[in-house]
Amino acid sequence: MNIAELWSGPLWSEPSTAALVNHIWQSTIFAAAVWLLTLTLRRNHARVRYRLWMVASVKFFVPLSLFIGAGEYFRSAMTGPIARPDLSAAMEQIAEPFSQTPVTGFVGPAAAIPAVAGPQIHFWPFILFVLWACGALLVASRWLRRWSRLRETVRAASAIPVAADVPVLSSQSRLEPGVFGIFKPVLLLPAGIHTRITGPQLEAIVAHEMSHIRRRDNLTAAMHMLVEAVFWFHPMIWWIGTQLVEERERACDEAVLQSSRDAEVYAEGILNVCKAYFESPLPCLSSVAGPDLKQRIIRILTKQAGRKLDLSRKLLLSVAAVMALALPVGLGLFHARESRAQSAPANPAPEIAATWQGILRTNRDLRIVVRITKAGDGTLRAVYYNIDDINEAPEGVPAISTTWNGSLLKIELPFGTYDGTASADGDSIAGTWSQGPNSLPLNFARATAGTEWTIPRPPPRLPPMAADANPKFEVASIRLSRPDEHGPRFWFENRRFSVTHTSLADLVKFSFGLQQREIAGAPDWFAAERFDISAEPDGEGEPSFKQWQSMVGKLMADRFQLKFHYEKRELPVYVLTIAKTGPKLTKSQSANTGLGFGAPGNFGATDASMADFAQAMGQAVLDRPVVDQTGLTGKYDFRLTWTPDETQFGAEGGYRPAATENPDAPPHLFEAIQEELGLKLEPAKAAVDVLVIDHVEQPSAN
Repeated sequence: MNIAELWSGPLWSEPSTAALVNHIWQSTIFAAAVWLLTLTLRRNHARVRYRLWMVASVKFFVPLSLFIGAGEYFRSAMTGPIARPDLSAAMEQIAEPFSQTPVTGFVGPAAAIPAVAGPQIHFWPFILFVLWACGALLVASRWLRRWSRLRETVRAASAIPVAADVPVLSSQSRLEPGVFGIFKPVLLLPAGIHTRITGPQLEAIVAHEMSHIRRRDNLTAAMHMLVEAVFWFHPMIWWIGTQLVEERERACDEAVLQSSRDAEVYAEGILNVCKAYFESPLPCLSSVAGPDLKQRIIRILTKQAGRKLDLSRKLLLSVAAVMALALPVGLGLFHARESRAQSAPANPAPEIAATWQGILRTNRDLRIVVRITKAGDGTLRAVYYNIDDINEAPEGVPAISTTWNGSLLKIELPFGTYDGTASADGDSIAGTWSQGPNSLPLNFARATAGTEWTIPRPPPRLPPMAADANPKFEVASIRLSRPDEHGPRFWFENRRFSVTHTSLADLVKFSFGLQQREIAGAPDWFAAERFDISAEPDGEGEPSFKQWQSMVGKLMADRFQLKFHYEKRELPVYVLTIAKTGPKLTKSQSANTGLGFGAPGNFGATDASMADFAQAMGQAVLDRPVVDQTGLTGKYDFRLTWTPDETQFGAEGGYRPAATENPDAPPHLFEAIQEELGLKLEPAKAAVDVLVIDHVEQPSAN
């Protein structure tokens, strides 16, 4: 999902947003429960309370859904039904007050067309995301800036001979004594500290810092700093940080007192340090000073070291730990949706074979109908109709593939893909139509006899021209194109042929099915000058595609005096063969051949042969002809998606692929053909029939 899609719906209707809000709510409740536990254990060792606060901090990075999912997994492994207790329902409502179920009701009709506008953006979620990102960057940059200053201080420090478990450095800064570093810690002492405190006082302070190292306080403090950077907007995060610093220093004080050091000497050493030096700017630099100095000195002098946990408090902690794991697992075990599915016969999935209709709102409203039918072998087939532009495809556009999995529907058309989720009653489908990088919301409603739209019949088509007819253009108008026109564009409508902003080279490629490299000897204006042509054939009936090609060839011979011959020349080509994995193609169930490009890098085909595919790739995508050597003679439905490069879609044309570093981007063309179709495209040289221009003139007058 890209960033734009994240903001394409109401803020609280997105399952991901509801899950995030539920997670923050659950972590807040968990932290409140930890606070109650620490109140109960306030006369016990500080290290116990510190660990509890650390668990509360880490909980913000551990979603409860992991444990709920474990419960659901255990539930699915059981064979018998489990009755859902009322307590479980109440606990689920407390743990997940925000619904994570996507809105699947029919909100408003929408549908797919061959080209769509970009996603609609709701700005409030985007603004909230930007505010969060700015806050997270601000908090992280502040910590990194302070860390960088401390690192420079440590680098400038020099080693001194002091008895300790880690290297001891002397710094010219006025920072209080502290431990710097997580994996290779060093003890940083201010220069001249031995002149401000006595030897026994220094020993007690060093013992305090060694306690920080043994407890790995710098690591746990850094972990909480990461939590602060991500959840900076939550007041409880900062309160937990204050509690962690207080209990951390108190735990080290208790360790010093338990080492039989004199309490008065230790307290005097702390006071002298606080008078002479600045407090550390980072919570992850474990130092000798700490919050609420007065209360701390009183505790040291009165030797309030905290009591060991008695049996009742050990039992309390054990019960709390079991409940913290058992409650979410139990919620998953008795989850409402799973329970209903297991305790009652499963409702059959709604029947998807029906007529579905909706409206796509772009620059204008377009009514779309999708008819889904089920074949005798159980496979699904879909036909797409744009009934407001029915002349584009009067018989509809058959889908390449149609899959239905539970409540999930996926339809692949030659020019795009639809993904939708059916509602619980099966009467509506909510989803998204995607074409290349663009997507739009697309909702369908099941059509009934009373609501079904009438698909207008297109104007009656002329009967086809006789297959053995050899027509030519009876009337043809040729004029130079205006500079502001765009093309080339080819139009075939009944018995009318027209092209806009088209060169003679384009006409030759169309008429003879050639690639640019297969034309030689042409003058400069052959590909440079652009023409508009309107023509009508003689004879009766509507010409076939091959007959249109033949008539264009005759028009060029008559009006442009085109004369040519063929020569065998060795040219660079691409050879299309079957890969070692074998073809990954689906036999076509349609009798309507269709090949279409969506956005660059998106090609779909129905009822297409490998020769059709090779010709389309050679003429429209690649810079050299493609020779089909697969040996496959059938007709297939398939889709190919790839990341195009600057050599494709006309080397001399205007296509320039957008730079992307998306790790989920499709592979490049040669890899995509092998992975998706089981075919292989390799460069080679081959003898190819080249059309050599012998003579050509500017067109004669109309």
